[in-house]
Amino acid sequence: MSDGHLVVGRDRLEVAWHGPPPGAAPTLVFLHEGLGSVSAWRDFPARVAAATGMGALVYSRLGYGGSDPVALPRPLSYMHDEALTVLPELLDVAGVRECVLFGHSDGGSIALIFAGSGLAQSERVLSLVLEAPHVFVEDVSVKSIAAARESYETGDLRARLARHHGANVDGAFRGWNDAWLDPAFRRWNIEEYLPRVRVPALVLQGEDDAYGTLAQVDAIEHGSAGPVTRLVLPRCGHAPHRDRPSEVEPAVTAFLAGATRGSPAGIVPRRTP
Repeated sequence: MSDGHLVVGRDRLEVAWHGPPPGAAPTLVFLHEGLGSVSAWRDFPARVAAATGMGALVYSRLGYGGSDPVALPRPLSYMHDEALTVLPELLDVAGVRECVLFGHSDGGSIALIFAGSGLAQSERVLSLVLEAPHVFVEDVSVKSIAAARESYETGDLRARLARHHGANVDGAFRGWNDAWLDPAFRRWNIEEYLPRVRVPALVLQGEDDAYGTLAQVDAIEHGSAGPVTRLVLPRCGHAPHRDRPSEVEPAVTAFLAGATRGSPAGIVPRRTP
């Protein structure tokens, strides 16, 4: 790792590291949402790393943040490609031996695919923390993503995203938005991976999430082979770590403490008032 980048395959990916190195402690690997990046996480990864004593590896996927640009259009398999090709190599290059995957939205889906892939590399996953993950496409998701396109083209969304993505801003937005709004993407579904997800998982979902419903959480809870703990947060949208940090940070810390001690599913409540 040098100058804030790792070379994975032929591509330079923007990275940030917090806490101890991989040889000293397990590593939290932060997988961002469809419009996220290293900087979009703000200081949340550093705070979780400090609270848990784990290291934290945060990276921007290809075409996001300060990573190399991506060719468009993205294939509709882009989350599978990230989980099955890029993420294993990234962990190898970074020297990550044991990890917790912390995935937000698209990042949560990527985490589930990787953990349920059956790849030898997936054996290094100790547990999962999933914020607003998707395992299938819902009407509410498509409606909100279409609204995001309108905001990007006529509102201030492009300017707000440019703060995180710079020259990558159009590729980051179009790659995500065009894929989700492609009619063929309505068939996207990763529930087949859930029976091979055997590690403990904490699923965080906001009641006011405009991009998904509790049907996603239900599917993960019923389909996963490993224990699933759900934390449903009222007055919370698509990003629980930003909307309700005072509940999310201690819940994540407690879950990871329980999971790493061998507790079946951590020690967090099913719902906070």
